[in-house]
This record gives sequence, C-alpha cells and structure tokens, in this order.
Amino acid sequence: MSATPRTPHASSLGAARRGRELAELADAAAPVDVLVVGLGATGAGVALDAASRGLTVAAVDAHDLAFGTSRWSSKLIHGGLRYLASGQLDVARESAVERGVLMERTAPHLVHAQPFVLPLTPLVPRRNATLAWSGLRAGDLLRASARTARATLPGPRRLSAVETLELAPGLRPYGLRGGLLSWDGQLADDARLVTAIARTAAAHGARVLTRVRALTLDGTGALVRDELTGEQLEIKARAVVNATGVWAGTLAGDIRLRPSRGTHLVLRSEALGGMRTGLHIPVPGESDRFVLVLPQGDGRVYVGLTDEPLDGPVPDVPKVPETDIGFLLDVLGSALDVPLRRGDVAGAFAGLRPLLDSGGADGDRTSDLSRRHAVLTSPDGVVTVVGGKLTTYRRMAQDAVDAVVAARGLSAGPCRTARLPLVGAAAPGTLAALDAPRRLVRRYGTEAPAVHALAVADPGLGRPVVPGLAVTAAELVWAVRHEGALDEADLLDRRTRIGLVPADRDAALAAAREALRELPAPSSPR
Repeated sequence: MSATPRTPHASSLGAARRGRELAELADAAAPVDVLVVGLGATGAGVALDAASRGLTVAAVDAHDLAFGTSRWSSKLIHGGLRYLASGQLDVARESAVERGVLMERTAPHLVHAQPFVLPLTPLVPRRNATLAWSGLRAGDLLRASARTARATLPGPRRLSAVETLELAPGLRPYGLRGGLLSWDGQLADDARLVTAIARTAAAHGARVLTRVRALTLDGTGALVRDELTGEQLEIKARAVVNATGVWAGTLAGDIRLRPSRGTHLVLRSEALGGMRTGLHIPVPGESDRFVLVLPQGDGRVYVGLTDEPLDGPVPDVPKVPETDIGFLLDVLGSALDVPLRRGDVAGAFAGLRPLLDSGGADGDRTSDLSRRHAVLTSPDGVVTVVGGKLTTYRRMAQDAVDAVVAARGLSAGPCRTARLPLVGAAAPGTLAALDAPRRLVRRYGTEAPAVHALAVADPGLGRPVVPGLAVTAAELVWAVRHEGALDEADLLDRRTRIGLVPADRDAALAAAREALRELPAPSSPR
C-alpha cells in the first residue's frame, strides 16, 4: 500500500470549494454522469466508486457528512458472526471479506483489532457456552476464508476465571467459570470513516456538497436547495442514486422499510473499573443476543445496543427512550460487580437501521430481519441502495454503481475500491514511523503530522478543548480547513465526538466558534 500525502491537496473539503462547485453545477450545460443523494457511508462510497471509475459525480446531502445512521453505530467493523447464527451465510461471508478490506487495505489507520470477552457467568448455561464457543470457531473460519491474516485478527481462545478478571476487573467474580476471548474490527470513529471516504471521492474529482437538500428527483437529475442561502438549482445527471438510508422512502415512494432503533449509552471509563477489553454480555434468557461494552480509549465506554422497531415518522436525530437506558443498565447489572445507576450515564445516542421490509407480520422482531442490502430501480429510473450495514458499505456502493453503469450504458472502468486506500491510509510500518502522537495517527493516518504541526506552530491550538478529553483546537481548525466542517455541530458531533456527552459539548462550544471564525460568508451559487 502506498501512503497518501501527509498534507491535503485535491482531497480537501471546505466552504470555498463548496461554493465554487455549486456555481459550476448551476452553470453546467452538460449533465454529470452520476448524482448521489445522501452522504453517509454508502452514499460517500457510491461517490468514490463512481469517481474512481472515471465518471463525473456530484454528491449532495441536506445536512452534513455522516449526519444520519453512519455516526450512530457501535463503531465496529463486524465479521458477520451473528449472521452465521441466523443462517445468512452470504451476509456473513460478505461482512468478513469487507472487514478484511478495511483492516488490511483501505483504512488500516482507522480500523484495528479489538479483543472481546464473553464472561461465563451463572446466567450462561453450559449449553449456551458451548454454542458460543462453536460460533467463535466458525467466525475464525470465516476470517480464514476471507483471507484476513491471523496477524490482523488473532484467533479465539478460552480463558480461566483469573484471566477473565484480569482483562475485565469490573466483572462479578462470584460464580464466574471463565470467559471466551475473540477479536473483531473496531473503528476509531465511524463519522471519521465517512469523512475519509468523502474526501477520497473528492480527490478523484467528485463534487461533495453538504447542506444541499434534494427537493425532488427522478432518473435525470434533481431540484436542490442550498440550505445556507436558500437558492435553488437543477442538477442534471445521466444516473441518480438514492443513498439516504432510513429516509429513502421519502424520495422514492415505492421503497418499504422497517427502521430499527439501536441505542448506546456513554459511560466514563472509571465507572467500569478500567476494562482492558470489550465485553459481550449475554442478555438473560436469550441465547443469541448480547449487549456490547466497548472501550473507546478516550476515557469513554459505549454500551449497546438495543434492536427495537421505530414507530411513527423518521426523525432527523433519534431520541433515546428511558426504557432503552433501563434495559442496558439491567443487562450490565447481571454481570458487573460495579453498581451502575442512571446518574452514571454521561450520554446516550440512538441510530436507525434502514432494514428492508420483508413482508412478514407486523409483530416480527426487527432483530430477525435480514441485513442484506438491495439495489432497487424505481419506474422513473432512480436507483436506490438500501439495507446492509456500515461494514459492507463498499460492496453496497459497488453494486449500486454496477447497476447504474449497466442501466444507463455509462462508459466506466471496473470497480477499484477494494484496493484503493482512503485518505490517511498507509501500511502499518509507515503509520508506526510517523512523527505524531499515536492518538492522532489512529484518527488521521498519514495526515497526523500535519495536524500536529498546527499545534506545534501555535501552542494555543495544542491544548485540549475540554478537560479530560484529548481533542485539541488544532483538530477543530483542521476540520474547518480540510474536512468540510461548516458549523459547531459539524465540529463537535461528527468531526470529533465531543458532543456525545452534553456537558462536554457545552464546554467545547467556545473553541468550536473560534475555529469557525475563518469561514467565508456563504455566497449564491449563481
């Protein structure tokens, strides 16, 4: 793998570039080859796939990069183990392959191996423990079949009770028989992955435009509105891809979804006794459902997740019901020796999975719905890609671009994204040799020295913006200059994850506003 440049060039996103490219689209006589609506992981992936094949691309989102489901995940790159258990072998295999692509080729700076312990407590019958061990062994066979190296993901093994407590000292020792150790892929940050995909698409010539809302669309383009100025313009296109996830049905009325809500809690690390590993905690009374405990390495731990059907309209930002919080705390209490109460919850977030309606009974659990993705074409020619999950975004994008190339007769090269490094990616040895703090390398890859240089040049930018968190003002400035951040929410809720804890968000607002001072005023695209 060749390293991407340490300093951004064509990959930089910013207000000036946004204004210029909107004006170009407003004045363009010829249509772009592909218009993508939605800039979550899948939409950004479609933009990258199409642009890297040599097609002209415009990609728009009414809000920001990763505004929707893509920022509310468990921050895991799953190998497909749960899909084996439900018999979805093709989905499991696809997940394992795509995990290997991210970890070894396209984003090794953002995805690393994370150990997990499944504690064998008195609430885990020996039969269930045997089934779980068989599943972990099957998952390791999936890893091997996907040709992911053992050095990338170690194999599972059994742990004694002593070893289990060394890795997870917060567990209740009474009745603990031991544990099962396994490994999976963990993202430094899901929203940062989307930013890297979008910037890589921009480096290949895609116009990546946030705060641009699609009002209407068909197979030949869309009427859009610049949300910063209120100006409307038409974007003409030879092909249109709807990648808006849980909102896909609002733009393509023939799409039927059953969104599912997944809730996570945000806890301070000290509340859990300093865990060195993630945990799979079995939900009492269920053999194939687990709550995940996910240390983030930044003083926070995420605990999730639920799988509940969404009733009513799809909100822009899902709310977390108290019932979900209570459920997660109860499951934690079944295994931990540390008493956790509602006051220990520093924050919470919920995401909506865009699951395809399988046509089953309304009472069917959303956890039973398939995670397969689908590429569907409406009567007016709009191609919608929906379903799937974060891990398989690249394959979803490939299938969508294959569909529009075939349907519209576009002249395009083959898909390249399985071996195309994202911005910041490099081989592990190259990343290890970078002259920058390790935390920055894990978030910015080869660009980490450039981010660090901002703090070196101006010591004021090197100070944390919130006591107890490592995020510095230099990272906020970098996000404004090169990652397309346009307001405080972009900085605090997506380019960094400060906003997951409301108190931390409030403390960082002044630093975010200071970083935004260099933004130019928005101008009309015409």
